[in-house]
Amino acid sequence: MTPSELRRRVTLDTCAAAAALAAPAAWIGGAPAGLGVLAGGVLAIVNFRWLVARAAAVTAAPSATAGTGSGAASAWLVGSGLRFAASLAACTLLLATGWAHPIGLLAGFTVLPCDLIVRGLAAARVEG
Repeated sequence: MTPSELRRRVTLDTCAAAAALAAPAAWIGGAPAGLGVLAGGVLAIVNFRWLVARAAAVTAAPSATAGTGSGAASAWLVGSGLRFAASLAACTLLLATGWAHPIGLLAGFTVLPCDLIVRGLAAARVEG
């Protein structure tokens, strides 16, 4: 499985799982719970795709000084900081306005790592 294929599959699976979990969450916990699951899934996907893009850019770009990789490390550090700041700002906005329930948001965020683990284990079983 290529990295782009993994990125595509994880994105589609996470979208489907978050959408499937949002309906029962909304039924049990109300609209903020359902919106929290959807928002958590979307934020997890955006975060994951941003991480993959930054990792690809850093590994593809030659370092500023040969052998040290300080340019790549700086780019990675800045990209990570921006990614975390954007996620924090989005979560803060969702929770402060009451649009998303904290447990729903956490449940939505949790879908992507679970899917990524399942995809990794399935790929290891096929290869190994």
